[in-house]
Amino acid sequence: MVSNLSPAILRSAHEIGEDFAGWRKILGLTAAQVADRADVTRDTLRKLEHGDPSVSFHVVLRVARALGILDTLTTALDPLDTDLGRARAGQLERKRIR
Repeated sequence: MVSNLSPAILRSAHEIGEDFAGWRKILGLTAAQVADRADVTRDTLRKLEHGDPSVSFHVVLRVARALGILDTLTTALDPLDTDLGRARAGQLERKRIR
């Protein structure tokens, strides 16, 4: 499955993994501390920090919470925090057409 991913996705997974590792280091936390707080194994945390795109989404969220950046991540993805999103906010309220 990972072999089917585009280079752009693999590159982004790697960059996001590096960002998680960077946050951990800036906060002065060990991998063991973050893994324990996130209730994941150190191996799973290592995979995330090395950009393994097969890491489950819930792991990403758990680690973000353990690092105290879950709200930052959530806000970064909010379409209404962008000019384009605010300009097209009406589309978020429309019913789905089947």
